[in-house]
Amino acid sequence: MNIFLQYTLLIYFLPLIAFGIQIFVGKRLPRQGDWVSIGAVLATLVLSIALFAGMLLDYNPTFKQNFSFTWLETANFKISMGFLVDNITIIMLLVVAIISSASHIYSLKYMEGDSRYSQYYAYLSLFTFSMNGIVLANSMMLLYMSWELVGLSSYLLIGFWFEKDSASNAGKKAFLTNRVGDIGFFIGIMSLFTAIGSFSYSDIFAGVAAGKITGTLLTLAGIGLFMGAVGKSAQFPLHIWLPDAMEGPTPVSALIHAATMVAAGVFMMVRVFPILSPDVLIIVAYIGGFTAFFAATIAITRTDIKQVLAYSTLSQLGYMIMAIGTGAYTVAFFHLAIHAMFKANLFYGAGSVIHGMHHALHKLGDHKTDAQDMRNMGGLKSKMPVTYWAMVISSLAISGVPLFSGFLSKDAILAGTLALVNRTGSHHLLLFFGFGAALITAFYMFRMIFLTFHNKPNKPKIFEHMKESPTAMLIPLVVLSTLSIFIFYTLPNVNPLSGQGWFTHLVAQHESLVPGNLNPSVYAIEESIHHSHFPAMITSLIVAGLGLLLAWLMYFKKLISAEVWTKRLRPLYTLSFNRYYIDELYDKIIYQPFLKIADWVAYLDWDVYDKYFINGFGRVTEWFAKVVGIADYDGLDQGIVDGFGRSTQRLGNSLKKIQTGKIQNYVLYAAFAIVILLILQML
Repeated sequence: MNIFLQYTLLIYFLPLIAFGIQIFVGKRLPRQGDWVSIGAVLATLVLSIALFAGMLLDYNPTFKQNFSFTWLETANFKISMGFLVDNITIIMLLVVAIISSASHIYSLKYMEGDSRYSQYYAYLSLFTFSMNGIVLANSMMLLYMSWELVGLSSYLLIGFWFEKDSASNAGKKAFLTNRVGDIGFFIGIMSLFTAIGSFSYSDIFAGVAAGKITGTLLTLAGIGLFMGAVGKSAQFPLHIWLPDAMEGPTPVSALIHAATMVAAGVFMMVRVFPILSPDVLIIVAYIGGFTAFFAATIAITRTDIKQVLAYSTLSQLGYMIMAIGTGAYTVAFFHLAIHAMFKANLFYGAGSVIHGMHHALHKLGDHKTDAQDMRNMGGLKSKMPVTYWAMVISSLAISGVPLFSGFLSKDAILAGTLALVNRTGSHHLLLFFGFGAALITAFYMFRMIFLTFHNKPNKPKIFEHMKESPTAMLIPLVVLSTLSIFIFYTLPNVNPLSGQGWFTHLVAQHESLVPGNLNPSVYAIEESIHHSHFPAMITSLIVAGLGLLLAWLMYFKKLISAEVWTKRLRPLYTLSFNRYYIDELYDKIIYQPFLKIADWVAYLDWDVYDKYFINGFGRVTEWFAKVVGIADYDGLDQGIVDGFGRSTQRLGNSLKKIQTGKIQNYVLYAAFAIVILLILQML
């Protein structure tokens, strides 16, 4: 058996086996079986590292292995499924394995003592299995099956603490919102299957290149696929579930918001990029760009530390989607991989702070103070130095500061956007979205750092009881902070400004990947990005520096009053603070009308249909049964059947009197009968 197939089978099925063990016998195992899930995910990490090392040693940009089997076959069609292993697959497997392993280890202390500890680890394993299915799929069928499993497992994890209404509602909101996008995703998949007759990526690409599906139908199919990404990757207007997903445990937030569920949409768009028409790409670019800017403007007014990171994730996902729309799909994948490291690290850092806050509040017997509100923090740098530096490094990375990983990918995304504008001479609004979001990102990230870790403690009593988190929670912080340094993505090149390295060589945009003449020449895109690199980098550094400077002046030096500017910009602040009233708008135009329709349908069902039709039919049936009963019992039974019985009984009683048992009576009867007969004969 091919070694790649062996490794991918193990990577795929080990988390599923762990899930089965945990869900059925986990509670009866030592430590409630956490070692089963951790062992399985660490095994997938080792195997992913082995595949990654092999990729680096081979150093082949066009490497591809395809393994398929027939899943279903009839006289009319055949459905095949299997694994596609290429450089993109290997990198994504490693990213998922790193973040999933970190979440498993981090949860050892974070979830310690939880009443459903084994169940929690079972759900983590199911999530990892589902995500690996999306990464490994070589067909739309396995992709869609794994896609829905990711939705299910994320629902279970977000609503894990379902005793809280907020967590239960967040889980349902995530699940239902994703269903909206998934309807479009399903329609897009079936449109391609109807036209081409196969779910396989290779067959679909070949079918599009051969012109089996073209024009408006291909555009609509591409929009349908993109709807799936809009739901999973929380793009406007289906972004509303992601901030509420913070109700899940913090390790789950890191898992969902970093490399897995939200990345699934971006990964899928990278996979199907060759069949996206120019019209679809423009729609993708504008939705992504708007989401990046829109979410960033909401993040600047959040006071909950996890909410800041949630809207930050929305914004960064918007960057990735925008990059796909501008044609720089490998840049989008580059940012996906890099973002996974520093964003997961930020969530683990936030979890570390929240864990410390809970510990301090427990010591004080305080059950009212919000452990996630940054206004209750301040000055924590001295108490939590490892957490502090981990979050600073990741904040520098996400802000696009040189020497850190985010600089490489954000600079490339902005260069791709500038390149599109230069090629087309239009779409300048995308530049505003991209560079505007970059400025705001640097501002709100360091607003979070200064409010949480610097200046005097806002709550001195809480500050006294704060302490650094346990080692199990700090290990992921150290590892992911290290992976947020630029050098890991540029080797063998050590120049942080070049943007070149193993990633750009092994995951390059190849002309052979673009069928037909759907998209602009890949070489033309690469050439325009190359020429846009320097001006985009300079502009990116300027706007990031302005954001950092503004946050430093406002929240560290306090030379600019946040309160004064809040009053001056009250209308804008109110819009941002209330998240542009999107949830309220949905409640007014969708939820409430839908609930009213549901009430009306329920009235028709229960009070009209059931009461008058179903119940009325029952009453008619009951009346008819009574009539039939009367006819049966009083007419047929008593009048005919019982009447015949009574007549027979009376006749029997009359004849019984003749049977006296005396021979003299019988002789008399016989003589009388003879006399009668003689008389009749004479007549």
